[in-house]
Amino acid sequence: MTEEVKTSPVEDFDWEAYEKGETVREKSREELTKTYDESLNTVKDKEVIEGTIIALNKREAVVNIGYKSDGIIPMNEFRYNPDIKIGDTVEVFIENQEDKKGQLILSHRKARAARSWERVNEALEKDEIIKGYIKCRTKGGMIVDVFGIEAFLPGSQIDVRPIRDYDIFVGKTMEFKVVKINQEFKNVVVSHKALIEAELEQQKREIIAKLEKGQVLEGTVKNITSYGVFIDLGGVDGLIHITDLSWGRVSHPEEVVQLDQKLNVVILDFDDEKKRIALGLKQLQPHPWDALSADLKVGDKVKGRVVVMTDYGAFVEIAPGVEGLIHVSEMSWSQHLRSAQDFMKVGDEVEAVVLNLDREDRKMSLGIKQLKNDPWENIETKYPLGSKHTARVRNFTNFGVFVEIEEGVDGLIHISDLSWTKKVKHPSEFTQIGADIEVQVLEIDKDNRRLSLGHKQLEENPWDVFETVFTVGSVHEGTIVEMVEKGAVVALPYGVEGFATPKHLVKEDGTQAQVDEKLNFKVIEFNKDSKRIILSHSRIFEDEAKAERTEARKAKRATKRAAEETPVLTTPIEKTTLGDLEALAALKEKLSDNK
Repeated sequence: MTEEVKTSPVEDFDWEAYEKGETVREKSREELTKTYDESLNTVKDKEVIEGTIIALNKREAVVNIGYKSDGIIPMNEFRYNPDIKIGDTVEVFIENQEDKKGQLILSHRKARAARSWERVNEALEKDEIIKGYIKCRTKGGMIVDVFGIEAFLPGSQIDVRPIRDYDIFVGKTMEFKVVKINQEFKNVVVSHKALIEAELEQQKREIIAKLEKGQVLEGTVKNITSYGVFIDLGGVDGLIHITDLSWGRVSHPEEVVQLDQKLNVVILDFDDEKKRIALGLKQLQPHPWDALSADLKVGDKVKGRVVVMTDYGAFVEIAPGVEGLIHVSEMSWSQHLRSAQDFMKVGDEVEAVVLNLDREDRKMSLGIKQLKNDPWENIETKYPLGSKHTARVRNFTNFGVFVEIEEGVDGLIHISDLSWTKKVKHPSEFTQIGADIEVQVLEIDKDNRRLSLGHKQLEENPWDVFETVFTVGSVHEGTIVEMVEKGAVVALPYGVEGFATPKHLVKEDGTQAQVDEKLNFKVIEFNKDSKRIILSHSRIFEDEAKAERTEARKAKRATKRAAEETPVLTTPIEKTTLGDLEALAALKEKLSDNK
């Protein structure tokens, strides 16, 4: 049943005008126009007012501001708010009341910009949640359109979880909080993470209140770092340190887990105040040492992979979580100090012998030199006395040269056994490190694993010949090659050297002989055992003078003896006087005149 509508006639209706076809009197038309104009908003250009959306399509929105015509706004000005709908009230900026087509020109973007700074500051002051449109990526984060202002959204403030793909957020409209404004530079920083942190903080408190050490929980790998793995336990994060991922050595956590992987973890420890939770993964597996074969014993051979290298040795993993140390001294029979890196590197597969096994302390010592025969076991057979070999020079000392005949077999050549003739002050004058040198075995010291070797013994002893050449008293030409404190070293024929003290270097003219002078030297001492020849240059002319003096003395003695044997005259000898001499002179002159 419908309700009856009651109507009443218009008292002042002009029926005569109606009959003539005039629907409205002229006076009424003016009154109506005036009444209509008064009913519209009075608007001005460049003014911001509010309007209502009355129609929408993909390209534009029709907005009624209470004016005689509606305005059109492009939809891209509403990108920041994808939920816009008919009936919503929006701010608009009046650009022009009428264009050439009589259209009202409005802008929502300019309206937002006109009040944007005021609204942004208001949002910060009131801790207000606002909407923004993520326009694009930038260094370290995103650019967000907030009230028409380009605000910065740091990557760390997008979510509580680390973001791996920033591009998926471009073009999205999200809720934010204004967290910082730089009034001087007009910079705005917003955060989405701040919206959810408060809620998560409450969740964390509830979760941590229920935690217990030893409790096993399921979690999701949230982030992987070089030192460990962060696990999301459903609102609260825990850390599995890299050492708690596996019983074996782990170079990087990515070897064990991957992002977004779900796994069970055990709670090792947690801190109520700092809300730190330490988790473990390896603890859910039995320790590998407990599963080690009971038959493994000292002397057994094992295979493994080198996992860690140090200067003093290498750690070899023979099973996941079971490692043994090969000390550098167990890598070679050689006694030379060397680094473990000289023998192997990380990743090498090696075979070794178990030297020590401590199951209680979970320690194992290994060796690889034991896989080879000890060269000193049959040293007398392999390197008998008098045998000749080629060795490699390994090191020098002031007293000799250390050489290695083969790995683990070392020997010493004393400096006196390098050369028969040359006076060697330091081995570096004779050979060099790394060079090969011929040697002869002189002595074997098996207890101390050392051979006494000689080099000069490979040749005949030339001093047997020198003994017949450089006899005492023989004279040889020599060159002074070096001056020392106590004298001079003289190079003699056949590559041999002699020595002369300063008093034997005085020349006949009284001057001292100098380096590089070539002179004759007399041998005044020859010692075959000590290989010493003492020379003198002075002795040559001294001996000659001595010989002359001796001859003179001999002649004088002979004359004296002859005089003693001649008869003595008894007739007195008259002395010649001055007068006699004058008479003889006169006689000589007279004889000359007669001639």
